[in-house]
Amino acid sequence: MEEITTSGNSSLQLTAESQSFLKETAKWAYFLSIVGFVGIGMLILLSVFMGTIFSKLGVFNSGMSPAPTMGVGFITFLYLIMAVLYFFPVYYLFQFSSKAKAAFSRNDNEALTTSLEYLKSHYKFMGILAIIILSIYGVIFLFSIIGIAFASFR
Repeated sequence: MEEITTSGNSSLQLTAESQSFLKETAKWAYFLSIVGFVGIGMLILLSVFMGTIFSKLGVFNSGMSPAPTMGVGFITFLYLIMAVLYFFPVYYLFQFSSKAKAAFSRNDNEALTTSLEYLKSHYKFMGILAIIILSIYGVIFLFSIIGIAFASFR
């Protein structure tokens, strides 16, 4: 049984079962990070080709859009922003998994601590992103209610 000391007077012990759980978590995190990197690559490819695909389909040339190239550029920009936002949590997950696997293969406590720091960064990023997205949804909901209220007074 491996002992992990904490910042206080108490200590935690990493049992064989908890080590097994962390090893399996690292394997799944590695798989999900590879899938995430493939997804980022697909987003980047889509950002490059989506404008061309939409223009060939006539989506932006239907007369609905005042500037067809603005729509193509916006779609490209949107997909690139999504790829950049998606990169950081995937990168943190990859770093967690690779450092955790290395820590268990070498019995290295410092590498395990570093891997857990990357896992913390992953969840911190996802939490902040969730707060931002929920805030945007709240603002959209608020403006929708205001718009409905103004429309009903017409």
